[in-house]
Amino acid sequence: MKNFKEISTRLEIAKKKIGISPEKDKGSNAASLGNALKISTELVAAVIVGSTIGFLLDNWFGTKPLLIIIFFFMGAAAGILNVFRSAKRMHKK
Repeated sequence: MKNFKEISTRLEIAKKKIGISPEKDKGSNAASLGNALKISTELVAAVIVGSTIGFLLDNWFGTKPLLIIIFFFMGAAAGILNVFRSAKRMHKK
């Protein structure tokens, strides 16, 4: 038990030295999880929307696999761009 108290005391001293307060640290896990879910949802949604548009246009024009593939990659590129923009905004805060 002495080792545990010693470790927790050293940890608190180290946190004070680098400027992390225990209150600030508690909310960061939930915020980080929320940001991760937001980013992953944006990426998946962009790919699904792109693929759906490609599928609908393929059915309309009769060019079965071509437009699905093209719009899949366009959706993936748009999703990655959205992820970079969101990450940049989160980093500024």
